[in-house]
Amino acid sequence: MNNRTSFATAMLRKKPIDSDLQRDTGLRRALGAWDLTLLGIGAIIGAGVFVLSGIAAATQAGPAVALSFVVSGIACAFTALAYAELAAAIGGCGSAYGYAYAGFGELIAWLIGWDLILEYSLAVSVVAIGWSGYVNNALASVGLDLPRTLLRGPAEGGIVDLPAAGIILILAGLLIIGVRESARFNAAIVFVKLAAIGTFMVVALFHVNPANWTPFMPFGWGGVMGGAALVFFAYIGFDAVSTAAEETRNPQRDLPIGIITSLSVCTIVYIIVGILLTGIAPYQTLNVASPVSEALLNAGVRWAAAVVAAGAIAGLTSVMLVMFYGQTRIFFAMSRDGLLPAIFSHLNVKTHTPVKVIAVCGVCMAAIAGFAPISTVAELVNIGTLAAFVLVSAGVVALRYQQPELKRPFRTPLSPLITLLGILSCLYLMLNLQRLTWLGFLIWTILGLIIYFGFSRRRSVLASEVS
Repeated sequence: MNNRTSFATAMLRKKPIDSDLQRDTGLRRALGAWDLTLLGIGAIIGAGVFVLSGIAAATQAGPAVALSFVVSGIACAFTALAYAELAAAIGGCGSAYGYAYAGFGELIAWLIGWDLILEYSLAVSVVAIGWSGYVNNALASVGLDLPRTLLRGPAEGGIVDLPAAGIILILAGLLIIGVRESARFNAAIVFVKLAAIGTFMVVALFHVNPANWTPFMPFGWGGVMGGAALVFFAYIGFDAVSTAAEETRNPQRDLPIGIITSLSVCTIVYIIVGILLTGIAPYQTLNVASPVSEALLNAGVRWAAAVVAAGAIAGLTSVMLVMFYGQTRIFFAMSRDGLLPAIFSHLNVKTHTPVKVIAVCGVCMAAIAGFAPISTVAELVNIGTLAAFVLVSAGVVALRYQQPELKRPFRTPLSPLITLLGILSCLYLMLNLQRLTWLGFLIWTILGLIIYFGFSRRRSVLASEVS
C-alpha cells in the first residue's frame, strides 16, 4: 500500500512556482516586447498562409476558408489568453510543460513536454521540406536546376532532400551563436515576408472576380470545420513565445504583449489572405504547393508572384527558426528538471546557449527532413499542440483554485468561461482529425510513458529533493 501511495505521489508531485521571474538562470536576458511579438509573427506566418490556405480551400472549405481561419483563430485566442496569464505568473522556458508541472504534476508535465517535442520536431521538418520546394522553384527560374536525387528522400526515388536538411543545420548554427543574433535575423526576415504579403493584398484587390466566391460554402459547415482543423497548423507558433521567458528582460509585462499581439496580427492577415486568394482564383485550382504564387501567375502578374515566392522563402525560414528555438528550450527545461539526460541542460560559457541540445536536435530534424517522406504529419503536429492547449487552459483554472494568492500580472478575462471555451474548442478540433492521426499520437504517448517510467521518474530533481 505504501509503495502504491509513493508511486502515485511521485507521478503527481508538483514543481514549486518561483515568483522571481528575473532570477539568473544562465540564459541571457536580451528580449523585449517588440522582439517577442516579432518572434510570434515569425513562427505563425509561414506554411499556413503560403501553403495551407490553398489546400484547405480546395479540399475542405472552398471560399469559406476565411471562416476556417476565424474558427481556428478564436480557439487560439482563448488559449493565448491562458498562455499569457501563466507565462506572466510562472514563466520558465518550458512553456506548457512548465505550467503543467506546477498545476497538474510531473506525469502530466512529462506527457505535455513529450508532445511539444513531437510538435516542434515535425513542424520544423515539414516546413523545411516546403522551404526546399520554394527554393528549388526559385533556382529553376534562373536556370539553376538541382538534381532530383538531391530534392527527394529515398522513399521518393531520391537520395536526400539536401536543401531541407541543409537549412536546418544552418539555423542550428545561428541558434548556437546566441538568442540576440537569432532575434535580429528573425526580425529582418519577418519584415520581408510581411512586405510580400502586403504586395499580394494590394495586387489581388485589382484582380478579384466576385464570381469565384460562389458558392461560398461548397462543402457546408462540416467543410469549414474540417478546414479549421487543417489550418490550425497555421497558428502553431504563438506558444513558442512563452519559451523565451528566461531570455526576456521583463517577462511579466512583455510575454502577454508578445503572445496576444502576434496572434491578433496574424489572424487578421490570414482572414484577408483567405478572402483575396479565393477571390482571384477558383478554389478548385488552389490545391498546389504554392497557391498564393500560383494564383498570381494565373492572373498574369508574374512580378508579384516572384515577390510572394521570395516572401514565402523568408517566411518559412523564420517559422523554422522560432520552432527550432522553442524545441531546444523545452528540451533544456526538461533536462534541468532531471526528466531528460543532464547533457541537454549544459550551457556554453561564451554564448549562453544550450549548444549540445541545439546540435542534437538539429541533426535529428535534418535527418527527418532529408530522408523521411512526410506528407501527412501536419495533423500529427496539430494533435500534440491541441492537447497542450487543452491543459494550458485547464491549468489556469487549476492554479486559480490551488494558489489564489499567486501574483498574476495578467489575468485571463471572464475566467473560467474563457478557459472553458478554450478547452472545448480545442477538443472539438481534435475530434475533427483523422483516426490515423490519433493512432500516431497514441503510439508517441506510449513511447513517452515507457521513457518516463524507465528513466525520468527516478532521475527527477523533485524525486531527489523529496528523498
